Amino acid sequence: MSDDHTSQAFGIYGSRLATLNPTPNLDNIAQEGMIFDNVFCNNSICTPSRASIITGQYPQTNGVLDLEGNIPPERQYLPIEIKKAGYNTAIIGKWHLKKEPETFDYYNVLPGQGR
Repeated sequence: MSDDHTSQAFGIYGSRLATLNPTPNLDNIAQEGMIFDNVFCNNSICTPSRASIITGQYPQTNGVLDLEGNIPPERQYLPIEIKKAGYNTAIIGKWHLKKEPETFDYYNVLPGQGR
């Protein structure tokens, strides 16, 4: 799963922009998985949006309403449930949820991105 990508950047969607930087591996994953053609973000601010992905809850439910929010490890449901299914979990890049993403098996958060 990734975020902050416009569909125009992926070859699977057939955009001319995708020819500037081909994405064969991501296109292959999309062909073998699920393609979302009509998706909406539940919050335009990055921190509440990421918290919603991690918790599976709307911002008004998980309590992360602005850039200062964070999610305690016991409420980071996505990696917890994925691990229960036998998968390894990792997060690389942006985090924006202040505390370390301890519930992932591996994490490498960019400097200044929630540490």
